[in-house]
Amino acid sequence: MTAVAIPRPDAGEYASSYGGYVGRVPDGDLLRTFESQRRETEQLLAGLSEQKALHRYAPGKWTIKEVIGHMADAERVFCYRALSFARGAVQSLPGFDEQAWAPAGRFDARPLADLAAELDAVRRATIALFSGLPEEALGRRGVANNNPVSVRALAWIIAGHERHHLAILRERYLV
Repeated sequence: MTAVAIPRPDAGEYASSYGGYVGRVPDGDLLRTFESQRRETEQLLAGLSEQKALHRYAPGKWTIKEVIGHMADAERVFCYRALSFARGAVQSLPGFDEQAWAPAGRFDARPLADLAAELDAVRRATIALFSGLPEEALGRRGVANNNPVSVRALAWIIAGHERHHLAILRERYLV
């Protein structure tokens, strides 16, 4: 994929609220982790029916389709932040309200296969982005959602965010 490894970030490179995501990612080649996650998620979603994809494990919780839509939205946001800071942007970037975005995405009205294909396309774009970054870009930092963050931390947050939501899908939705 690329000769440049994406080292695990130090705790000071991201907001403490992201520590759980970063901690979920095993040591190793993060680009390979991205690819293995892409295949794992693709297989998991391929086995779900449209009816199952509309399941909520509790009132007020997202459906599986909404979780998948949220995963794609969040990964796009994290990648935009990484791209901005990797290219030297100095302006602070806004946060996003996933609780407002999920209903606005109207994910339940879309076929699961379309949502799965979109998430796959987003992940492929993530892999391409991080595969093409020069080593010096990985250490660059910026401010997003009022918190300092490094480009490499964003890569690890992306992988951990997906691991977090796949675990929830398995533990609460697919039991």
